Amino acid sequence: MAAVDWCRVDDLAEEIGADAVIEVVAMFLEETDAVIARLAAAAPTSDDFHFLKGSALNLGLTDFAVLCQQGEAETRRGVDAGGMRAETLHCYDTAKSALLTGIAARFGA
Repeated sequence: MAAVDWCRVDDLAEEIGADAVIEVVAMFLEETDAVIARLAAAAPTSDDFHFLKGSALNLGLTDFAVLCQQGEAETRRGVDAGGMRAETLHCYDTAKSALLTGIAARFGA
């Protein structure tokens, strides 16, 4: 699987414009980094995973979104998803790096 679904990013750029995509990515990273920091420090909640999943889907971070969906389902069932924490953090780092590199290459940001 790819870390970023670039077709989704390109569709978003067509919908709102390249400059707006750059702004959306910056806002996404700011908000998501805050939740990721909370995730790194404490047991994740279903709300944390739900927020991350939705944000990831909007920007085509499909691998990360799938992992967050699994974490959301586990925490809703009462399963301690703390074990998913390391995997989630690693996947986010990979997706974030790929997103930033790709956005810079595509839109000169």
